[in-house]
Amino acid sequence: MAGMLTRALVAALLLLLAGCGDNRQEQVAAQINKYSQLSESRIASLGEQLQQGSIRNAMLLEHYAGLLESQKPALAPLVKQLALDAGTDGALYGSLKRRLEEAKNPANFIDEETRLQELENLYQAADPALYNDLLSDPVNVLADMSDGQLARVNAISRESESLANGADDLGPGSQLVGNPAYGQWQTNSNGTSFWAWYGMYSMFSNLFNRPVYYDNWSRGRNYSYYHDVGRYRYSSPRDVLQQDRVFQQEKKRFDSQGKRFDSPYAKTRSGASGLSRQSSQAPSSRPSAEKPKFRSNYGKDSSFRDSRSRTTRSVRRGK
Repeated sequence: MAGMLTRALVAALLLLLAGCGDNRQEQVAAQINKYSQLSESRIASLGEQLQQGSIRNAMLLEHYAGLLESQKPALAPLVKQLALDAGTDGALYGSLKRRLEEAKNPANFIDEETRLQELENLYQAADPALYNDLLSDPVNVLADMSDGQLARVNAISRESESLANGADDLGPGSQLVGNPAYGQWQTNSNGTSFWAWYGMYSMFSNLFNRPVYYDNWSRGRNYSYYHDVGRYRYSSPRDVLQQDRVFQQEKKRFDSQGKRFDSPYAKTRSGASGLSRQSSQAPSSRPSAEKPKFRSNYGKDSSFRDSRSRTTRSVRRGK
C-alpha cells in the first residue's frame, strides 16, 4: 500500500513539474515573439533616425570625416569607410540587422532562453541613446587621427586615458581593436593571436606603432565604449563565443609557461565621460558565473564567415 502511495505521489510530482516546464516554455515563446517584433521595429526606427540625421554622434562622425578628408587626403578611403557608421551602410548598424536575422532561426541557439536573451540585447542595442554612445568610438578614432584638431566625445583625452589606465598607446584606431564589426582575432603558426582588420580598415595598420597581438592588447588596452560599456549589447552570441575561445587559447599558452594571464575584461578601464543615463543603467557584461552556451555550428556558419573574412587584411608582421 505504501509503495503504491509513493508511486502515485511521484507520478503527481512529475506531472506538476511537466506542467511547470510547459508553462515556462510558453512564457519564453511569448517573450521571443514580443522581442522579435520590438527589436525589428526599433532597429528600423533607428535606421530612419540615422538617415534623417537625428543621432548626434552620427552627425558629428559625418562632420569630422569631411574635415579630416581635407586635412589628410591620403587617409580619405579609411575616413570614408568609418563615416558609413553615420548611416545605415556602416558596420555597426549592419551588425544589428545581421543579428536580428540570425535570431529568427532557433537552430542558431542551444535553447530558447539564450535566443530570448539575444533578442532582449538587440532591443537595448537599438535604443537611440545607447547607439549614440556607441558611435563615440568611431568619432573618437577620427578625433585621434586629427592630431588633436578635433575634440573627443564621451571620453577623456587620449593622454589622460592612457595615464589613468597605465595603458599602451597603440595609435589612432585602437578603440576598434577587438570589436567584431571591424575585424577579428586570427592565430599565426606559433599559436599567437593577432588582430586582422576587415577590408578598408586594414589601413589602420599603417597608423599603429606596432602590430596588435592579443596578449599585449589584453594587458595594455585602453578604454573604449564597446569593450567597457557596450560589449554585452553589441556582441552576438557568435562574437562572445569567439572572444572566449581566443582568451582561453592565450591563457592556455601562458599557463604552459607558468605565467598568469588575465581576461582583457578582468577590470573596466577608465575614460568614459558624459555617457547617457541608459548606458549607465544597462548591464555592461554578463554575470561572471554565466558561460557562453551557444551551438557550435552557430559560430561556424559559412555564409557569415565568407561575407566578412574574405575581405580581411592581417597586420601580421614581426613581433
